[in-house]
Amino acid sequence: QAQLVESGGGLVQAGGSLRLSCAASIRAFSNVALGWFRRAPGKEREFVASINWRGDSTAYADSVKGRFAVSRDNAKNTVDLQMNSLTPEDTAVYYCAARALSLISMYSTQYLYWGQGAQVTVSS
Repeated sequence: QAQLVESGGGLVQAGGSLRLSCAASIRAFSNVALGWFRRAPGKEREFVASINWRGDSTAYADSVKGRFAVSRDNAKNTVDLQMNSLTPEDTAVYYCAARALSLISMYSTQYLYWGQGAQVTVSS
């Protein structure tokens, strides 16, 4: 059974950095695209970043572009999200997700597997 487990969340001051990691137990991990989404309190889940199967194509939400970076290690079956210059508006539960296909996507409905989420809280 496929499983995704996020780690690395926590509390950080505005302007600080955090790195989220997601360990995946997915068949053919190196063939699928991966994504990060987040849900802030009282808001809908939103797209954050996506990376293709080889790690050479990425996409970001406008709100995080230039501050966040997604990467993957197919040898370790992990996907990371480096978050810099954090603001209180980045406070949310962050989820990693995996598609059944190799290309990036910004749409949560196109992701098949989901982690349980990691809380990120940015204080002002």
